[in-house]
Amino acid sequence: MKKGVIWILLTCLMVTSLVLASCSSTAKTSTSITSVTNTTTTPSPIATTATTPTSTTSTAAVTTTATTTATGNWWDSLGTPSYGGTITLSQANNLSGWDDANPIGGQQTIQNLWEDSLVCDNWTQDPSVFSYQLAFRPNNYEVGDVASDWEFSAPLVITMHLNQNVYWQNIAPVNGRQFVANDVVFYYDRIYGLGMGYTKPISTTTNTMIQALVSVVASDKYTVNFTFQGVSQETIAETMFGPMGGTQEAPEVFAAYTSPSNPIITNWHNEVGAGPFILTDWVDNAALTAVANPTYWGHDERHPQNKLPYISGIKLLIIANQSTALAAVRTGKIDAIDGLTLMQSQQMKTTNPAMVQLTYPGGPYTIDPKNDVKPFSDIRVRQAMQMAINLPLIASTYYSGTASPYPSTMTSMFMTGWTYPYTAWPASLKATYDFNVAGSKALLTAAGYPNGFNTTIVASNTADLTLLQIVQSEFAAVGITMSITTMDTAALNTMLHNHANDQIAFNTTLGYTFPPLKGFQHWQTGTQYDWTDVNDPAWNSLMAQALAAPTLTQTQALVYQANQYMASQQWEESLPTPSNFAVCEPWLKGYNAQTFSISGGNGILAVGFYCSRFWIDQNLKQSLGYGS
Repeated sequence: MKKGVIWILLTCLMVTSLVLASCSSTAKTSTSITSVTNTTTTPSPIATTATTPTSTTSTAAVTTTATTTATGNWWDSLGTPSYGGTITLSQANNLSGWDDANPIGGQQTIQNLWEDSLVCDNWTQDPSVFSYQLAFRPNNYEVGDVASDWEFSAPLVITMHLNQNVYWQNIAPVNGRQFVANDVVFYYDRIYGLGMGYTKPISTTTNTMIQALVSVVASDKYTVNFTFQGVSQETIAETMFGPMGGTQEAPEVFAAYTSPSNPIITNWHNEVGAGPFILTDWVDNAALTAVANPTYWGHDERHPQNKLPYISGIKLLIIANQSTALAAVRTGKIDAIDGLTLMQSQQMKTTNPAMVQLTYPGGPYTIDPKNDVKPFSDIRVRQAMQMAINLPLIASTYYSGTASPYPSTMTSMFMTGWTYPYTAWPASLKATYDFNVAGSKALLTAAGYPNGFNTTIVASNTADLTLLQIVQSEFAAVGITMSITTMDTAALNTMLHNHANDQIAFNTTLGYTFPPLKGFQHWQTGTQYDWTDVNDPAWNSLMAQALAAPTLTQTQALVYQANQYMASQQWEESLPTPSNFAVCEPWLKGYNAQTFSISGGNGILAVGFYCSRFWIDQNLKQSLGYGS
C-alpha cells in the first residue's frame, strides 16, 4: 500500500511538472535506479500540541513521587515528575571506541551519559522562545553545568568558574572525589597537546575550530582560563558551548588504564565520569545499559529540590534498520524516535494513535554538481537546473504542505540572525530560482547545450529516492537526462570525502542547522567536505574574515554576506525544506524533539543531560498495558 501511494503521488507530480513544462518536450529518461554495492564500505517551526491519554488509577506499586510546588512557570502543565522506570532508545551506528580522543569509534555520541559537560542547554528555557530543536545552540541559550558561569575576561580569554558541588562517580580509581579546575586543564591538555606531559594532540580528528586554543590554566581550585588566538568570539563560543562543549574525563582513569604505547581507553569497563548515569553493560552491536548514578550531584532546574536523574536507568539498542526501530516503537519496546518522514509519522498516527506526535525543523535535500567540470562549471547550467525544479509544487504536493517552498543557502532559514531570508532576496535573484521551464531551456542554449545533456547522480540507498526521481523527471523536461546510482551511506561518504564523484551527488548540504561558522567548510577549497569542488577566493576570504571577526555583530554580518554570495553563485540546487517528525510514547515526559536528546546528526550528544531530566509516568504506562 505504501509503495502504491508513493507512486501515485510521484506520477501526479511528474505529470503536473511535464504539463507545466511543455507538451513539445522530446527529452526522455528512465526512472530506473542503478544500485552499487561497494565492499568498502521561512516559516516558523510548527508549534507542537499533543493529546495523550489520561492516567488511570492502578493497583500496582507506585514509585516515589518527586516533590513540586505551584510556581506559575510554563512547565507546570507538564505535571509532577516521578522517579523510576527505564528509558529505551535506539541508534543505527555501533560503538567501537571508548575514548573522547577517538570520536571515529562512536563513543562520543553517547559519552554524555556518564560524562558531564562544562555547559548545557537551559532546561528552564520556554520552548516557545527557543526550543533546542536545531543543532545550533546560540551562546545566549546555554547555561552552566559543571561550570557555574563564565565570561570573556579579555577579548580572547574565557574565564570559567566551576560549581563547587560536583563530584566524580564513586568508582575506582577516582572514588567520588570532588571535581576541580585541574581536571578541566588535564582534559584539554591531553586532547590538544597543551601540557601535563602531552606535547601533541592525542586525537587524530581534533576539532579544527579549537586549534587556536593556546592554553588552559587553573587560576585557583574552581577557576579555569582558556586563552585563544586569531579567532573570533563566535568561533570560541561554537567551540566551547553546546552539546559537545567539553565533556570531562577523569585523570586517574588515564593514569591507571593507558600508557605511552597505548594512550587510548579501549575498554568500556574503565569509563568513569561525573555524569548522571553509570555504564554497566555493553554487548557489541546490540545494546548498552546504564543505571542511575546514586551520588550524582545534579538537581532539576525546574524543581530544584529534586535530585537527578528521575529514571532508574537507560538502555540504548543498536538497530541499523529504521523499519526495525519503528516496529520496536509501535510495540512499546522503544520510547521515542525522531527523523521520521511525513508518511512515517502519518502511519504511526494510524497504528498508534496514543503516540505523541512532534514536528521540528528539517533540512533540505540538495543537488550537488561538481563545479570544476563541464557543464556544471558554467553558472548558467546550474541556474537552469534550479529553474527546472518546481519547489512550490513539491512542497505542496509531495510534502503535503509541511515543507517550505523557498530555496536555502548555507545556514538554515530557522536560524534567526544567521541566515539570508528569502523574503529579503531581490527579484532578480529570486528569478534564477523560480520554476521556469522556458527560462531554463534558454539558459542551457546560451551555455551551449540547446538539446540538454546526459549526466549521473550518486545517492545513498537510504535517501529519499522518490524525491530524487521527481527531480529526475523535471530535469528531463528541459533536456537533462540524469541517471541515478545508489550505494550504501558509508561508501558514498567515502567517495565524497575523497572527491571521487565525477558528476552530481544527492545530499543535504544547504540549510545547515549546526553552528554557522562550521558550515563554511563545505565550500572551502581543499577540504574533504567540499565535494562540489568549489574553488572561490571570495568565499575563502569571507570564511577567514568570519572566523577572525572581533565581535558577534561583525561575525553575523559576514555570515549574512556569505549567504548572499552563495545564493548568487548557486553552487548547488536547493530542494524544499521539509519538517521533520518525531514520536514518543505518552508516558515519556519532558521530550519535545530536542536535537541530541534521543538522536542527532552526530549522535545523542546530550543524552545524559536530557534523559536525566525526562521522567516516566509509570501509572499511565501500566494503564496502557505496558510494564515499567
